[in-house]
Amino acid sequence: MKEPLASIIINNYNYGHFLPEAIESALNQDYQPIEVIVVDDGSTDNSQQIVADYGEKIIPLLKENGGQGSAFNSGFEISQGKVICFLDADDILLPTAIGKAVELLRDPNVVKVHWPLSAVDAHGKLLGKLIPEDPLSEGDLRDAQIKSGIEGHIFSPTSGNAWSRSYLEKILPLPESRYRFNADSYLAILAPFSGSIKRITEHQALYRIHACNGTSKRSYNWRLNHYHNEVAVLREYLEEQGIQIDDAFEYWKGSYHQSLQRMVDLGQELEPFIPAEQDYILVDMNEFGQHQLLENSHSIPFLEKNRIYWGPPANDAIAIQELERLHRSGASFIVFGWPAFWWLDYYVEFTRYLRTRFRCVLENERLVVFDLGILA
Repeated sequence: MKEPLASIIINNYNYGHFLPEAIESALNQDYQPIEVIVVDDGSTDNSQQIVADYGEKIIPLLKENGGQGSAFNSGFEISQGKVICFLDADDILLPTAIGKAVELLRDPNVVKVHWPLSAVDAHGKLLGKLIPEDPLSEGDLRDAQIKSGIEGHIFSPTSGNAWSRSYLEKILPLPESRYRFNADSYLAILAPFSGSIKRITEHQALYRIHACNGTSKRSYNWRLNHYHNEVAVLREYLEEQGIQIDDAFEYWKGSYHQSLQRMVDLGQELEPFIPAEQDYILVDMNEFGQHQLLENSHSIPFLEKNRIYWGPPANDAIAIQELERLHRSGASFIVFGWPAFWWLDYYVEFTRYLRTRFRCVLENERLVVFDLGILA
């Protein structure tokens, strides 16, 4: 029996320094037959030369910049596979990913197979955590999706999914203006209404965390607006399908919606103290998530390595040393969020250093802010 063709569609924008690893991981799958399509979304770096260097090993598609949703649409349009995997250009597929997914997608009722990704840094070093951290959902998730809207089930980001072509033909093209980013969520939130979902428990891809991750540079205000956009998209889809939703999608205390709103409120509280375009140090034990509190100023995690959170300091001397280094590099404020308030008691010398040298411009039950440009 002839095996179904699988299409791996790599979407790329200015990730030339990561792109070869993504392409190699797609070409080196244990499963055959595959086709590897590289959609370059108007890159201005060396990406298009890298694509050209692969010659006939891949199918190139060079286009003007239109965002991730546009890249998905364009890549799918020229694909031939019965199984489709979208791969972000900064991620890496394990050799077993497509083969395992194809086996589960042989069931005609399955529309998606997903798996966790293992986080790595910019150099490919394992960081010891899975993306997402919680177990992935599986089975018939239609009722859960109707009840809880876009929070209806836990799913993987782009590079952690394989889709049946028959499902994608029902829902693509996706609305490009609404999905310049996070296009994978459009595919995920609609999937339960077309069939069941299977999961692979072992990670089948590497998720690269680095300073240029697209979503990490977006603000929580953007993310909350995107949340509302996705709720609207899901409502419209269900209405088109004649699915009754009544009072579904109500937000409840503790939901992701509420956590987003809390971060937006926190950013509004912080904004008057941090001038636009100035970086600031954020001490939050990495609890505030991947997005930015402020629209026009970027946070630096503390401690950090290559702008990635590296854990609390071993002692006061290291904390002071790292603060001085970041201050010399241009950080103009240090902000403590409530998850890290214990620092101010535990690191006694570090706290004394801050309070005797710099002015505290805000101190309440949520935030403590020191202006590193104003002496105490």
